[in-house]
Amino acid sequence: MKEIDGEIGKMSFEDALRALETVVRDLESGDVPLDDSISLYERGEKLRKHCQARLDAAQARIEKIVAGPDGQPAGTQSFDGPGA
Repeated sequence: MKEIDGEIGKMSFEDALRALETVVRDLESGDVPLDDSISLYERGEKLRKHCQARLDAAQARIEKIVAGPDGQPAGTQSFDGPGA
């Protein structure tokens, strides 16, 4: 399973989402044997967690937008903090 975790960890959000959609489609088809369904479900859960982590990181970065005195965005701060 570590091999799959490493593979998923390297995926972009878009690639992981497409893979998750494929897993869901395969599971919904009802044509997958039970043992394979369990493996697909586990992979789907890992993909879902990866996508959620990427979304959470993006949201945190967006929330770091610094507004200028006129209320307009004046810049951003790194998610890792100033000077990172």
